[in-house]
Amino acid sequence: MTDTEGTDEVAEPLSALWFQRPEALERPVVVTGVFDVLHVGHVRFLRSIAERGLPLVVGIESDERVRAWKGPGRPVNPAEERAETIAALSCVAGSFVIEGPPTVADWAAYAELLRPLVPAALAFTVGDRYTQAKIRGADALGAQAWELPFTAGRSTTAALGRLAHSL
Repeated sequence: MTDTEGTDEVAEPLSALWFQRPEALERPVVVTGVFDVLHVGHVRFLRSIAERGLPLVVGIESDERVRAWKGPGRPVNPAEERAETIAALSCVAGSFVIEGPPTVADWAAYAELLRPLVPAALAFTVGDRYTQAKIRGADALGAQAWELPFTAGRSTTAALGRLAHSL
């Protein structure tokens, strides 16, 4: 999600392909990300959100979007499997895959994608490079912006690096 200045009009909208859509959902907390190789940092982050008492819905970036942003070796796992894995966590109410051109990543596009969910909050970790964009998106949706701790040393990139060095 970028923090570019923009209008309320989005040229190429993002879309959501639901993996697990909750049947009845009060205003959820929404998180978006890659969630490529599930690790304890992901689990701690998602659990800490759910512990606040609102349903948690997770948007998973599509393979095309991840490849464009992180390079040809990523994602390791396909989007549908990442969405299924995340949805299997007891703290997650639902998950969906975010589809759309990789160039469409501004706060306004995400706000329009998430608007039908009527989120109570958007959550992200301390140090997220898109913090300002997520705050702007939350404001546009009338939602709170929740910044939660990052588990140091626990990221997919770090896990893949440790794996590469151990082979």
